[in-house]
Amino acid sequence: MKDKILDLVSEYCKEEFKPKPFQIGKDKVGVGWPCYSDEELRGAIGTILDLGLSQGPKVKKFEELYSEYIGTNYGLACNSGSSANLLALTVLLKSGRLKKGSEVIIPATTFATVAMPILQLGLVPKFVDVDLDTYNINIEEMEKAIDHKTGLIMTVPTLACPIDMETVMEIANKNNLPVLEDCCEAHGASWNGKKMGSFGTLSCFSFFVAHNITTGEGGMVLTDDEELYNLLHSTREFGRLKQYDKSKPRFYYTNGDLKDFDERYAFEEIGYNVRMTDINASFGIPQVKKLDKLNEERIKIAKFYTTHLSKWDNYIQLPYTHELGVHTYYGYTITIKEGWLQKFDRKSLVNYLERNGIETRAVMAGNLSRQTFMVGQKFEVQGDLKNANYITDNSFFIGSHPHIDKYARRHVVDVFNNFFTQLEK
Repeated sequence: MKDKILDLVSEYCKEEFKPKPFQIGKDKVGVGWPCYSDEELRGAIGTILDLGLSQGPKVKKFEELYSEYIGTNYGLACNSGSSANLLALTVLLKSGRLKKGSEVIIPATTFATVAMPILQLGLVPKFVDVDLDTYNINIEEMEKAIDHKTGLIMTVPTLACPIDMETVMEIANKNNLPVLEDCCEAHGASWNGKKMGSFGTLSCFSFFVAHNITTGEGGMVLTDDEELYNLLHSTREFGRLKQYDKSKPRFYYTNGDLKDFDERYAFEEIGYNVRMTDINASFGIPQVKKLDKLNEERIKIAKFYTTHLSKWDNYIQLPYTHELGVHTYYGYTITIKEGWLQKFDRKSLVNYLERNGIETRAVMAGNLSRQTFMVGQKFEVQGDLKNANYITDNSFFIGSHPHIDKYARRHVVDVFNNFFTQLEK
């Protein structure tokens, strides 16, 4: 019966996932869409039919595949990229690598859940300006921001634009600081042949539905550090034992007031419940195997846009990639150049794109220090955050995911051409 159901799933996917050419006026060019085949759906539905409803062997398999892909010893899956950040910061505190009240250096332009767990855990975010071409943390300003209160450097390759992590690690090592890479959007991006997420003490990824690969909702923390990995295990699951002694019978645990206690209900740490389910992992396992191919298509789409939109680069700044980096384009970024703001602004361009079926998004949360949730919070700022403020007011991104077919790509270019042609009349 199970095989019959799964065969029906394949038949459904064959029909419903059949490529349908983009139609102007009917379809939208979205910012993100899951790139699934019957393999993902068969895996997930098969897991449901087997009642694999919680964390199990599929999660373990997904962790192994993705950590191997990035190039780390360990991977620990959880329910979101935001939870991954929370877990990573928590275990840095538990291990003593980070002290409560310390400052955490972060880029000023990023997503909200870079700063939120820092605040939640009694740490102090220190905002550093970003480069206007990459939207990533300015490394010179990052180094200037380091002082006796600094406990951690946190990097974010914005929309999968790679960072010179070699230089970041040199600075961090010189100052004896751990590094947390928030790579939630940077699946497969690399610097000098090494994947984003394989440089720091810890790294975090998100598998949200719009990202380069997706489990629907999901995240992962990666590390080479066994101590941190064991702490992550415990913290992910209520604070249970970091390690079980498999050589002993189940009722071996003795500590304090507990004697000959069931190891499965011994709690040594304060933890959370942020586990990934085998259902989510069933989507992720085949996604890892497809990631390079999916990223190749994203790069191809971005190159198409750049080739055809570069004639308007006196008006708009297009994405930048250093020759040592591989950008995997979670989104295609655009910034209105300052000299033209009297003639048109972001709002007028974005509204025109949206009216013509092209979805847009802000570059994350912009300058986080300007967000409402920061009111009344303790934070520090390095410099004037000039670039972060400019991006907040004048930047956006459009989609570059593999479901954008040749007709949709052409439509995007045509709409931009029409806007700027009218502007020049």
